[in-house]
Amino acid sequence: MPSFRTFLCLFLVVPGTGALADTVWLTNGDRMTGKIVLMDSSKLLLETPYAGSVPIDRAMISTLQSDEALLIQWPGSRGEVSRAIRAAEPGTVTLQNGADTTLALTGISQILRPKPLIQDLQWTGDLDFDIHYVRAERDTDDFDLSLNNQARHGPWRHNIQGDYNRKFADGERIEQDWSAKYALDRFLSESRFWQGRYEYQRDWFEDVRRRRTVGTGPGYQFWDNELGAFSLAWLLSYNQYSYAEENDEDFYGLSMQWDYNRFLVGKTFELFSQGSVGRAITGADGGYAVDAAIGLRYMLTDWASLSLKAETDLVKDSTEDLDETDYSLGLGIGW
Repeated sequence: MPSFRTFLCLFLVVPGTGALADTVWLTNGDRMTGKIVLMDSSKLLLETPYAGSVPIDRAMISTLQSDEALLIQWPGSRGEVSRAIRAAEPGTVTLQNGADTTLALTGISQILRPKPLIQDLQWTGDLDFDIHYVRAERDTDDFDLSLNNQARHGPWRHNIQGDYNRKFADGERIEQDWSAKYALDRFLSESRFWQGRYEYQRDWFEDVRRRRTVGTGPGYQFWDNELGAFSLAWLLSYNQYSYAEENDEDFYGLSMQWDYNRFLVGKTFELFSQGSVGRAITGADGGYAVDAAIGLRYMLTDWASLSLKAETDLVKDSTEDLDETDYSLGLGIGW
């Protein structure tokens, strides 16, 4: 009869053998275990308990295995969710969905963790509360709440941004403004997309009280993965400016939009920049505008961060010159 010690050993060992871990075999014979977060056209990101997020050059991957469901995508298709992935011959993997299917790794464009409702939804964002330290004609402090969201599903990507600011000097409110921006990208290929954009800005103190912009044009995504993203868009836009003292003005313009972020030292720091530079091509007497932000975010936890940011708002035209730069230190949450 089996002894009590035998049953105890089985009790302790069997649960351990059921632990789920993804495995990646490399072309040089090495093997790495962890959790596959993402594989795109150039990298596979493996989350490990011993080294954090480890990016692996896709060309170095021989095969891989996972006991968890993963969304497998290939060019020209939304793909399918595989119940599990088994290692196969070098350069291939086997999908297990009832009937096994072996695929070449080169034929897979992306591997993602499926979402509960929209399986290929990728949703990221952050909400920051900043305390600004401003040095301009008058030293001031102010409070700023900003929201940045991005969601991608299939060939569509939604970008939503919002900002609210109140500024005080010697207990007196000297600035109040808010803005909202929405951009819809339709990807035509892995890197090329077409963007439609709407922006609205409201200010109670500057001479430029309202700014409305509707634009459209092509864009290019240089990279987009778990370690960062960089895209540019070139837009033809229709603009409306409302002034406190002057007549309203409308004109067409050309602008370049950028969106950049990059994680450093694993995911401890994030360098980011967003903004646009544009120039009028009708009316506005050759005016131009710059709206840009650059900053560094330090990740306190997986969801909380400390950020240092500089923002510039510059408008030059025949009726108004606006030139302001704000520096801020703030706390934020991300998802």
